[in-house]
Amino acid sequence: MRTTFNRLLFISALTFLAFRSSAQFSLSVGISIRTSPPALPVYTQPPCPVDGYLWTPGYWAYDEVDGYYWVPGVWIRPAQPGYLWTPGYWGFAGGIYGWHGGYWGPHIGFYGGVNYGYGYGGSGFVGGEWHGGYFRYNTAVVNVNTTVVHNTYINNTVINNTTVVNHTSFNGGGGIQAQPNAQEQVAMRENHVQPTSEQFNHNHTASMDRNQFASANGGRPGTTAMNTVGGARFGSQGRSAPAPMARPAGGIRAAGANHPAAVGNHSGQPGGNHPGQPGGNHPGGGHPGNPGGNHPGGSHPNNHPATHNPPHGGGEHHR
Repeated sequence: MRTTFNRLLFISALTFLAFRSSAQFSLSVGISIRTSPPALPVYTQPPCPVDGYLWTPGYWAYDEVDGYYWVPGVWIRPAQPGYLWTPGYWGFAGGIYGWHGGYWGPHIGFYGGVNYGYGYGGSGFVGGEWHGGYFRYNTAVVNVNTTVVHNTYINNTVINNTTVVNHTSFNGGGGIQAQPNAQEQVAMRENHVQPTSEQFNHNHTASMDRNQFASANGGRPGTTAMNTVGGARFGSQGRSAPAPMARPAGGIRAAGANHPAAVGNHSGQPGGNHPGQPGGNHPGGGHPGNPGGNHPGGSHPNNHPATHNPPHGGGEHHR
């Protein structure tokens, strides 16, 4: 199994270097990312606003000019009924970080063992299930607006009540040491559907917002989650996120060189120019890869499940 997994990482690394397309799904020719992605931020999941929408976790994407940017977690219409979202993840192989894109499929595949929270605890998905053409939400794990979503159940046995202190966003190297199990390997060979146009648009919008870049925010994005694509924005504490800030035409780093005070790389701050700090200026140019290949944050509405406190995820309070 280890040989199979290493081969998958190697193939991903070659693909990562060979093709040019959206930053969400691959990286440009010749780009070698040699530093790890920032840690996953802790954030509160907004309630599901539409019956049948599925949660797609937030992830770090990569831009070859300004490095990592956070693509907010978001509730989204699935590619087709009966399909689930397998998140993408970063994998370290051959000295570089390569992106394994996410996809829609009948079963959850391998996503690197990364604990994205809210049902995605590193393996499988426990936030709900398809049943008779309808999606049923496990409100012990995910947050839904029960005034519009009625297909719910509570399964507390899947909750891991221990505090998660590891927010590592990549597999391999000094990251998460996980390999695909038998079920995940089967799911990886099934027919998959690529990310929807909404997911592409969601990623593009994040790439235009200065507040989402680790080079500007030290790994603390302004918008961590959204209730829908183009909808309400939420910050890490579930409150309204700041309005998007246009990214400078020449890039954040170029603007910072002309106006140093405008860039958030200050001494003592995560993401500053310190060796060994996530988000800093490391050899290899910019920030490593993007855990947001095929994936697609603010004031937290009070539409919480009435029977229990709303779940918190993306970090220390993963369910």
